[in-house]
Amino acid sequence: MSEWNAFTVETKNSVAQVTLTGPGKGNAMGPDFWRELPLIFAELDRDPEVRAVVLAGSGKHFSYGLDLQAMGGSFMPLYADKALAGPRTQFHDEIKRLQASITAVADCRKPVVAAVQGWCIGGGVDLISAADIRYASADAKFSVREAKIAIVADVGSLHRLPAIIGDGHLRELAYTGKDIDAARAEKIGLVNDVFDDAEAALDAAHATAREIAANPPLVVQGVKDVLARERAGIVADGLRYVAAWNAAFLPSNDLTEAISSVFEKRPAEFKGE
Repeated sequence: MSEWNAFTVETKNSVAQVTLTGPGKGNAMGPDFWRELPLIFAELDRDPEVRAVVLAGSGKHFSYGLDLQAMGGSFMPLYADKALAGPRTQFHDEIKRLQASITAVADCRKPVVAAVQGWCIGGGVDLISAADIRYASADAKFSVREAKIAIVADVGSLHRLPAIIGDGHLRELAYTGKDIDAARAEKIGLVNDVFDDAEAALDAAHATAREIAANPPLVVQGVKDVLARERAGIVADGLRYVAAWNAAFLPSNDLTEAISSVFEKRPAEFKGE
């Protein structure tokens, strides 16, 4: 495997562990994350020695989600030249690039088991929604928080979570941007099981990955392919739609206010403008 800036990748006994390492605080998802994630999962997909993947986060938290400071430039086309067709097209292309990064996890033929500890916010939820199986430590907390920063979540959670937690639970999380703890996450099916601490959650993820790896690899890949077949078209169509929606409607005074409030560490005041 290659050397990475935002991840480490280690393989043992047919199981690869992909670990988020930052460099942003709380493994926030900056430019290196979005560039490297699809490359890593393409390598794992091609590697015949890898039969299952464990996805983890380093430190106390899985991920704080999108690194707004590092990725702020992604929003700039929307405020250039009165956001005419050219800048909007540029932003639309950027959304599709970010979407493709997360989709690379879902499309990997090797089953992916996520182990979550601490915070899993925004893009972190997008990421684990692309995994096949999710475990959490008792201290884990989850939030589909994009609405709180005036963004329609656009890289996968709105399209993959209905099949995982159901429509009503997703609407509650996405409309409110509320935080939920590990117990609630398990109750609604966001995670398969909850363990005492991060080490136990990671151990459980590896145990499941080893069980998967012990089965005939082509059969396991076939099962994943068949299970994905029904939802693949729905997810792909939804991702296309939300990319176009955000390119058309995302620029707003509320978005500027949301981002400013994050950096200034104050409550946002939204006016629907």
